[in-house]
Parts: sequence; C-alpha cells; structure tokens
Amino acid sequence: MYLSKEAFMAVVRSAPLVSIDFVARNNAGDVLLGKRTNKPAKGYWFVPGGRILKGERLSEAFKRLSVAEFGNVIKLEDAKPLGVFEHLYDDSSFDDSVGTHYVVIAYEVFIDPDLSQLPDSQHADYRWFCVDELLSSENVHDNTKAYFDQDDV
Repeated sequence: MYLSKEAFMAVVRSAPLVSIDFVARNNAGDVLLGKRTNKPAKGYWFVPGGRILKGERLSEAFKRLSVAEFGNVIKLEDAKPLGVFEHLYDDSSFDDSVGTHYVVIAYEVFIDPDLSQLPDSQHADYRWFCVDELLSSENVHDNTKAYFDQDDV
C-alpha cells in the first residue's frame, strides 16, 4: 500500500519507517554500493534497500525490493540476517527540517548483476567496494559502514 505524499510526510514526521537493506556481495566478497540521488543520505555511497509497505509480509517485501534493486527475485530464505539497525537522519525526502528515522533489517545476499542494468531511480552509479575501502572512504555513509563493524560479517 503506497501512501499519498501528504500521508507519507505525516508518517515521517511522527513514526519510524521499517526497511530492508541488502549487503550484496559478489564471489570475491566485495560489496555493492550505489551513489544515492535522493535524501536522506543524498550523494553518499549506500547499500541497496527500501521500505516495507503496510500489510506487506517480510518475505513479500524482500522479493519486491530484490526485484526493484537488482532486477531479479532473491528469496528471504537465501539471505543471511545481519541484525536490526537504526538509521537517524537530520533531513527527509520532503523537507530538510524534518528528520527521518528508520528501523532497518539488514541481510547479506550473494549476487553478480550487470551493473549497467541496475535501476537508476535512487542511485546515480553503482560499484563494488572491498570492505576495507568502504570503511575508509568518507563518501560511504556511516550507516552503511555500521554493517561491517560487527565481528561476524
């Protein structure tokens, strides 16, 4: 269920959003990041992902978002859960004076897509990063780096 712009703004102002992030790795262990074109985190390299919709089961959201982000279905049972994270931003997609609060369920998936075929609605570019490179880059958002600050990732 998609909300009107006005209804979504009211939610962003008053409640956290629940989303899924994909820590997508290739066979070499590199991580796929996209350069965000939208707020929040505009201009930063970030993992793919998106919001869970009202009434949408987690497995359905996972499939929908995997198609939207990678162009093919990845099943929830084929992913490794990494945990639940909080993302807090000072801005939102609507208003720089309204912050955004996400509760994010992160999953590791293994893929090898053609980067030129990935969608450009939220990312201007895609590239593979080794973990050391993304952790040391000022252009990778801290919320993405948090997925790699765990001992078992």
